[in-house]
Amino acid sequence: MNDAACSPSLPDRLSTDPRSPHHVAAVFERAIGIRLNGNERSDVEEYCVSEGWVKVPAGKTRNRAGQPLMITLKGKVEAFYR
Repeated sequence: MNDAACSPSLPDRLSTDPRSPHHVAAVFERAIGIRLNGNERSDVEEYCVSEGWVKVPAGKTRNRAGQPLMITLKGKVEAFYR
C-alpha cells in the first residue's frame, strides 16, 4: 500500500512511446493495467480515459517507418497500478 502512495497518479492520457508528448517515464516504474469495457488488455500502447479510447497494434502490420500500425478501440477505459 505504501508503494501506491509513493507512485505518481495515472494521467488522463498516457503513451508507451517515448517520442510521444504523452509519455511520462516516472509512471512506468510500476506495472500498469488497462481495462476496456471491463476486460483487461495487455496490448495497449496509448489510452485516454476522458475520451474513452485505447490504441492497440493491428496484428503484425507495420507502417513505412517500421512502427506497428495502430487501431483505436472505444469504450469505458480504466487505468490502474497492478
